[in-house]
Amino acid sequence: MYIDSHCHLNMLADEPGGIDAMVAEATDNGIQHILCIAIDKKSCAEVKAIADTFPQVTASVGIHPNVEQEEQFTVEQLIAEASHPKVIAIGETGLDYFRSEGDLEWQRERFRVHIEAAKQTQKPLIIHTREARQDTMAILEKENAEKAGGIIHCFTENWETAQRALDIGFYISLSGIVTFKSAKELQDVAKKLPLDRILIETDSPYLAPVPHRGKTNKPVFVKHVAQFLAELRGDTVENIAATTTANFQRLFPTTT
Repeated sequence: MYIDSHCHLNMLADEPGGIDAMVAEATDNGIQHILCIAIDKKSCAEVKAIADTFPQVTASVGIHPNVEQEEQFTVEQLIAEASHPKVIAIGETGLDYFRSEGDLEWQRERFRVHIEAAKQTQKPLIIHTREARQDTMAILEKENAEKAGGIIHCFTENWETAQRALDIGFYISLSGIVTFKSAKELQDVAKKLPLDRILIETDSPYLAPVPHRGKTNKPVFVKHVAQFLAELRGDTVENIAATTTANFQRLFPTTT
């Protein structure tokens, strides 16, 4: 059995058969649970509605770092969003210096708000970081994010960053990027990671793994990430599937 620890089902609504078909296909192929991630206020409502519809889907709430500066939650508002019974995480949140320019202190402050809400609700963080590894880790460490715990999702960073995340108790989630031929550094990191701290994800509809690279990604493709990891690490796909599932359930006990 597999768990897709990060996807955007609401963005797959226009695919053939819609979200119903995506969830059914995943379930039929052994994906027992899907965590559906919000990126802004609108999608917070969407992912909660999807989670209410499907027993095997849970949700996160938060605002992605690249969403315009004017869209903000206070700590109190984010806590209220997270009070929904099927919301198990805060995010995705973090820093992205690739798409945003100029003085990005507003992005860092938004990140701190999410960390505080996660600590107060005791719901783990879903972290996005791109070209911001030093600031991302420094803020997580300074704000005592280990009190909430969480995931560095769609990990593409170096071993030093992975080690810092592991040191504060975070999990590392690997997406279809790890299957790309160009991802040699990431593959080296994936070999070194302790298996009891790895999660797998699709980040669908983005970043479909080989052999579906370039196509619309969907939760069922998380199996390809597991299969690649098994080959990379000299393990069995059954063990990768079972252990990453157990890791997710350890981080999110209500999903067991």
